[in-house]
Amino acid sequence: MMQRPASILPEPTVRPAAGFDADADASALRAAMKGLGTDEQEIIEIITARSNAQRQEIAKRYKLEYGGDLIDDLKGELGGRFEDVIVGLMLPPATYLAREVHKAMSGIGTDEDVLIEILCTRTNYEVGEIADAYLEKYETTLEEDLKGDVSGHFRRLLTVIVNEARTEWGPLDENKAKRDAEILYNAGEGMLGTDESVFNSILGHQNPRQLRLLFKEYAEIAGKTIEQSIEDEISGTLKDALLAIVECVQCRPAYFAKRLNAAMSGSGTEDKILIRIIVSRAEADLGNIKNEYERLYDKTLVSAIEDEVTGYYKASLLALLG
Repeated sequence: MMQRPASILPEPTVRPAAGFDADADASALRAAMKGLGTDEQEIIEIITARSNAQRQEIAKRYKLEYGGDLIDDLKGELGGRFEDVIVGLMLPPATYLAREVHKAMSGIGTDEDVLIEILCTRTNYEVGEIADAYLEKYETTLEEDLKGDVSGHFRRLLTVIVNEARTEWGPLDENKAKRDAEILYNAGEGMLGTDESVFNSILGHQNPRQLRLLFKEYAEIAGKTIEQSIEDEISGTLKDALLAIVECVQCRPAYFAKRLNAAMSGSGTEDKILIRIIVSRAEADLGNIKNEYERLYDKTLVSAIEDEVTGYYKASLLALLG
């Protein structure tokens, strides 16, 4: 098994293309969709090899030159999961994730796993962008829709997150870490029952560096990790959300690697998870996720994808993986 590096710098797999020419790309995409048949490989080679900002410029040039909406034209030519990948790449990142959050709350039931994956793993700034995009697209606030779809301590935690209440930066305070570790212990392991509000307050508000110090202090006090205590003391979606926060504090790429592996385990592949993670992390840390996947599972993410999906859908995912 590969060893995790001491420090992890973000490794995107998609970067801005050198020598970018939006007019040439718009023309090439038009040609790939014009006439009989569609040149899917040309579409993959252009869209997966450009940054999102460059894709937005291509869409503007396409509209000016041909009078059509590039996303609509792509939808008319493509289909299935391949279409989902390409259209997801064409949307601005915050708009794409806002759409995914909205879909998770639409219809009968709520997909809490999607809410956790998106909202509990992002920074304040990223959550703020998603909330702004949500308001613009759906003309209602994300907080208001969450209140109508989730409840209890899970809703309170998500409310903290969407209000950007987490402290992102600050000096490390060892004494505070010790105090907070004792507070967490007394709210769970050290009492009959569990005070979930204490876990929400501490894990939902503090910055990652301070939380890492707190987790170390907690293990010394409790004789077990914070993850073990959350597993023992808390249940349901709140447990899953808190564990996601803890894992992302310790190693965000590992969280996504595990989620990708779960999506490809068992009977059938959960394609929506594969697409959402690979599309949304390609310009952030997909390279790190690939490394963590290999470290955890002793096989490459590329080989796992090759075994699970087919066709142009597979080709588009592999192009994003680099």
